[in-house]
Amino acid sequence: MAATKTATLTFRIDPALKQALRDAAQQEHRSIANMVEVLIRDYCEGHGIAIEGPEETKIDGERSA
Repeated sequence: MAATKTATLTFRIDPALKQALRDAAQQEHRSIANMVEVLIRDYCEGHGIAIEGPEETKIDGERSA
């Protein structure tokens, strides 16, 4: 399997939102970074925004390449 390159994203966020993100990630047994990725993918999917890259499918609520 070929390694996928990733990009770094740095931004400032209200501390209360960051805590909510931590809580959501913990509930989903995800890292904060993975939770942000899932939220962005779900938003794009729900708003008809295509994401370039490998074809991905949902399996039991999870995405796999």
